Amino acid sequence: MEFETLRVHAEGPIGALVLARPERRNALSAKAMREIAAAAHWFDDQADVRVVIVRGEGRSFCAGADLRDSPVGEASPRAGRSWAARREVGQLGLRMADAVEQMRAVTLAQVHGHAVGGGIVLMAACDLRVVAEDAVLSIPEIDLGIPLAWGGIPRLVREIGPALTKELVMTCRRFTPAEARAAGFVNRVVPEARLEAETRALAEELAAKPAVPVIVTKEHVNAVTRAMGAGLTSFADGDVLLGTVFDPDSLEAARRYRERTFGKGGADR
Repeated sequence: MEFETLRVHAEGPIGALVLARPERRNALSAKAMREIAAAAHWFDDQADVRVVIVRGEGRSFCAGADLRDSPVGEASPRAGRSWAARREVGQLGLRMADAVEQMRAVTLAQVHGHAVGGGIVLMAACDLRVVAEDAVLSIPEIDLGIPLAWGGIPRLVREIGPALTKELVMTCRRFTPAEARAAGFVNRVVPEARLEAETRALAEELAAKPAVPVIVTKEHVNAVTRAMGAGLTSFADGDVLLGTVFDPDSLEAARRYRERTFGKGGADR
């Protein structure tokens, strides 16, 4: 299947979903989010694929929402779109994460470089995570003047608990792969030189198992975690995001973040 922002392929029981915007450190534009959801559905139609590796090209796994080409422009009241159309744009990140999490195949996040904001949410949507020991993890949304959306809060509470979720999201501090592993968020931390080989070995090990009990186990665990998190819903976080992002304080916070990170006039991430 052909995409503009991804590379998707399958070799026997193992597939790959590769974020392919290395010049933007695989930041997620509106098109990228739509294409990731479409790729997840495409893999569900590949009966032979049992494991899908999710990774990024170039220097990073995923730098989160693309600050230069984000859905915010499409969702702005000034865009002249109806409320329903703007609301749909606000839900793109949630639909992307849900599509990845609900894939039939087991998903492995292969993480190197930076995983930022929405990149952390994409990791959380995957079943297992293998991370390079020098990777940099962070959730800077509040410094940008917005809440963490895309279903990120329920997923992090599920994976690492409420206290650490509050700390990491509210402080926006960087955290290490070792800390993430100790918290139960990461399965394996390996030297970057071994990252691809270790992830591939795990994928091959899983693909060699009997398919039905693996699928049943994935669905069973997901059902239990949904039951444990009853009431922790993210159905409206796109609405909350749109209600926040155009607030004057949020716009000023976003300006300061860009200046602090990229210098005056900087818009890249």
